[in-house]
Amino acid sequence: MTCDAVVAESCYLLRGMPPAVDSILENIARGVFQIPFQLSRTAAEVARIMRKYRDVPADLADACLIYAAGQLGVGEILTLDHNFKIYRWGRNKPFHLLISLD
Repeated sequence: MTCDAVVAESCYLLRGMPPAVDSILENIARGVFQIPFQLSRTAAEVARIMRKYRDVPADLADACLIYAAGQLGVGEILTLDHNFKIYRWGRNKPFHLLISLD
């Protein structure tokens, strides 16, 4: 599961590697990467999360993932972003990082 903001950020960061960007979009088309909600329906809650973590700060992609974790009840995350050690989902649950960032 992911969100549009993460897809956009990933494609931007990988823009120098066109095959990687193609793979991301192909995986979305095939349903491997699923996008379970639309920002237009969840913008108010995502904005609240961004305000909560303003000092960290949480960008749009981070806030969307925090929101999605709460909605899906899943705190396992594949990320290279150290801020997910700080962020909490649900009612103050820590994320479980699938790869060690230490």
